[in-house]
Amino acid sequence: MNKQITVTVNGTEHTLEVEPRLLLVHMIREVLNLTGTHIGCDTTSCGACTILLDGKSVKSCTILAVQADGKSIKTIEGVSAEGQLDSLQEGFHLNHGLHCGFCTPGMIMRATELLENNPNPTEEEIRWGISGNLCRCTGYNNIVKAIQYASAKNRGVETASTEPEFV
Repeated sequence: MNKQITVTVNGTEHTLEVEPRLLLVHMIREVLNLTGTHIGCDTTSCGACTILLDGKSVKSCTILAVQADGKSIKTIEGVSAEGQLDSLQEGFHLNHGLHCGFCTPGMIMRATELLENNPNPTEEEIRWGISGNLCRCTGYNNIVKAIQYASAKNRGVETASTEPEFV
């Protein structure tokens, strides 16, 4: 028997009828057609499905859609404002932190919460903060640089992209 839920996704409220066993990632991708949230493993191992749920980064492949009832969801589609890249998106672009791009949405969502809680993280804190998200292209050095760029830009510090490391 379907259950009615109401969620706010990227600022827009949606009332939906969902199966109680429907995973949040499938609701986001298949019901709301927001395909930036990727499905990589279905076991919380890779982090490709990371979204913000009431401001906290979570892996949406192991949360039921009904558990999100009454909550606010932010996906990668909700990061940029008025067509302008967010500082993290800009950092990933300028520092070549996206290689194949599969992990990028999850990394950006995780880094969004990281920078919200710690506007000036050390390299070690960044690496620990994204440790639950896998990059299969081994682009971690450039991902760290992208997050450092966004951190500096958000704090009003002069930013400059660095030479990306290619592996």
